[in-house]
Amino acid sequence: MADTPVAGDLEAPFRFEYAPATLRYAPDAVRSLGTELDEQGYDRALVVCGTTVGETPAVMDPVRDGLGDRLAGVFAETTPAKRLGTAYDGLERFREADADCLVAVGGGSSLDVAKIISILAATDRDPTAVGTAFADSGTIAVPEAALPPIIAVPTTLAGADLSIVAGVTAAPDTCPVDEPASGGVSDPELMPAAACYDPELIATTPRSVLAASAMNGFDKGIETLYAANATPITDATASHGLDLLTEGLLAFGNGDDDPWVYQSVTQGLMLVQYGISRANGTTLSLIHALGHGLTRTDDVQQGAAHGIIAPHALSYLFEQVDGRRSLLADALGVGDADNPGTAVVDRVSEVVTTLGLPTQLRDVAGPDRAEFPEVADAVLEDAFMMNVPSGLEPTRDDIVGVLESAW
Repeated sequence: MADTPVAGDLEAPFRFEYAPATLRYAPDAVRSLGTELDEQGYDRALVVCGTTVGETPAVMDPVRDGLGDRLAGVFAETTPAKRLGTAYDGLERFREADADCLVAVGGGSSLDVAKIISILAATDRDPTAVGTAFADSGTIAVPEAALPPIIAVPTTLAGADLSIVAGVTAAPDTCPVDEPASGGVSDPELMPAAACYDPELIATTPRSVLAASAMNGFDKGIETLYAANATPITDATASHGLDLLTEGLLAFGNGDDDPWVYQSVTQGLMLVQYGISRANGTTLSLIHALGHGLTRTDDVQQGAAHGIIAPHALSYLFEQVDGRRSLLADALGVGDADNPGTAVVDRVSEVVTTLGLPTQLRDVAGPDRAEFPEVADAVLEDAFMMNVPSGLEPTRDDIVGVLESAW
């Protein structure tokens, strides 16, 4: 892997292959869902969402209105657990509704379940065979047959919309597996056909939910700038996305509900995701690996884990390598600081505290200090660690040190 390109390094080679979703943005974009389906060539959509979203008229009424007679049905049973069994229930509903596409409304959980439904709809393997293979391998094979397309309609700031991956779990009481299992699927065919970004819809989400999801999306922009596979293209989109997110999230955290706030965070969310999930790899790196390690066996919410760990991970990063701190400082609006590394850490901490998120691991339902070595091992084994900046070689003691500093 070549050294991470630095600002102004015009000789650094890169190859950027990316097939994104069609992006639709407007303050009332969700009311154009029927138009988008028409342009995509699909007629009958099954809406996939969680129970809370499905029972929220402020969300579902414009979705129903936007789809009009293209609404084939609603499957409002997704959960954060992202169960394979839930996807099979969704597949049954998809077939009953005679649908030809899926509209995933909500956060990453609903989108991931919709992706698994899409895979199952295109495969001829029975549930027992799929469950057994998943328990053995931790993944689900994507068939060669065409998958029913997905339209993503995010209502949070987690930033799972322009992704070719999906997480999934299985439990014996909901799926034909002997023991609980978890894993994921990655395939270019899982990229949504379109993503509909509507700041008015995002504004309907409770403030606490938006704040809890915000650091997931925010950290995607941060990591994209220092990842080993950074490119000038993702530099541009992530930098502008971080600028919009920083301004919008600080205003949101201070109680500003003006429409520009939701427009800013929505456009920022869209931009920081652009190009980060590609067939030849992702730009997610150290912070996301730490987030996985902290949440793999505990109930700490992913966004909360990201908010707690991000300043400490960045402090460690800047102690070891440059980490493109000047580029990050510019993107976060602190480019004139004498010490850009310190300014970046302080700015990220400011976003966390302004959003009202926890700042210490001891204050959330995460691992105890005695578990930190085990967490560190999981972090070091995480696939996202392949993307840490050139020259950074974390050890178990290093990761434990980051966790201790966050305790």
